[in-house]
Amino acid sequence: MFFRIALLMISNYQQAIDFLYRQLPMFQRVGAVAYKKDLTNTLRLCEVLGNPQTKLKCVHIAGTNGKGSSSHMLASILQDAGFKTGLYTSPHLRHFTERIRMDGIPVAPAFVTDFVQRMQSAIKQIQPSFFELTVAMALHYFEQHAVDVAVIETGLGGRLDSTNVITPEVSLITNIGWDHMDLLGDTLPAIAGEKAGIIKPHIPVVISERQAAVEHVFEECATVRKAPLTFASDVYTASLRDSELDIYRHGSLQHKISDFPLLGAYQQKNVVGVLMTVDVLRSRGWAIHDDNMTRGLQRVILNTGLKGRWQVLGSRPLVVCDTGHNADGLREVVSQIKKQRFKKLFMVVGMVKDKDITKSLAELPRQAHYVFCQAQLPRALPAAELANAASAFGLVGEVCPAVNKALARARQQAEEEDMIFVGGSTFVVAELEQL
Repeated sequence: MFFRIALLMISNYQQAIDFLYRQLPMFQRVGAVAYKKDLTNTLRLCEVLGNPQTKLKCVHIAGTNGKGSSSHMLASILQDAGFKTGLYTSPHLRHFTERIRMDGIPVAPAFVTDFVQRMQSAIKQIQPSFFELTVAMALHYFEQHAVDVAVIETGLGGRLDSTNVITPEVSLITNIGWDHMDLLGDTLPAIAGEKAGIIKPHIPVVISERQAAVEHVFEECATVRKAPLTFASDVYTASLRDSELDIYRHGSLQHKISDFPLLGAYQQKNVVGVLMTVDVLRSRGWAIHDDNMTRGLQRVILNTGLKGRWQVLGSRPLVVCDTGHNADGLREVVSQIKKQRFKKLFMVVGMVKDKDITKSLAELPRQAHYVFCQAQLPRALPAAELANAASAFGLVGEVCPAVNKALARARQQAEEEDMIFVGGSTFVVAELEQL
């Protein structure tokens, strides 16, 4: 069904986006069929573009949970330090251009249009996936605009992820958890092994936290590749209360940061990895001062446009959304929900159909009224099927497939003292009109 491509005249952004979505296999929409376990296509695309990956200074970030938040925090700090900073993340929430940013500003639609038009012949010949092409586009964009540094988030895994064509200044690996087991492995060490694939010979690597089940994987890989390894949680700890973030280094309070905008308690784990990465960059000659770190963290949303991480959409009733979408991510979300004050809890939840959702459903609270929904994409699990699966875990409620109608339904029933949570899938959050 893919790659029956005739060369087209692409003259505007909408035509370019339609071409990308309709002609290229996109993992977010169709799942595993779009996943290429090989770097060949990305390298061929980069060769057509003059190998931009060899001309960039980068930070590479992988992990099951937290890599998106960590990427944005690090980019914000680097921006505050005065570096022209590229940021590549995925998936996007509302607009394709969110994936590629420079100093927080999304890539211009005109650049996307021109890139797709120019690359049609190469696309027809190489037959890349959507993700492979967008990685090449981002690297080309950053090289063309002479960024000082590009923060690059992996899409899936690490070893065979399209972003793994870069050689970074430092690599950062965040939490390892259960996700994409059909592609990355059915044990945590196997999943960690794929993430560890971003570790390069002699290039420093930071692991955000020690996890007993997988820390040996990183130690062994770093030893083989002679890569200096640091577990950030050995050096830093963080405490987040409301919006007050305290950061400790070897047990001594080092920074007190007020008005930290990322309110999920799980950010405590991400922050320490970011700070350790900053320390490594400093040791390699990057001029990043404590004030840059403080302001960068305080302004992460303003500087980078980060959305969907414990994002408050309304009060009375409290409405919060979060992109946590696997068992570990949802466990952190539920922990955060338990810290809120409310009379009754409403959960507007949707998931995808190509994952084992049993671990995720087991994490969700039973004492809540559920409104089951589904995002408008082929991978979405039909809301009625989700409701049926959830009932086995004591999660009961109603079915309202359209995401925004599901939220409206919860709001109709909620009182001012109640709480509404929206999530279960990145794609559910992406469809929220309020985002």
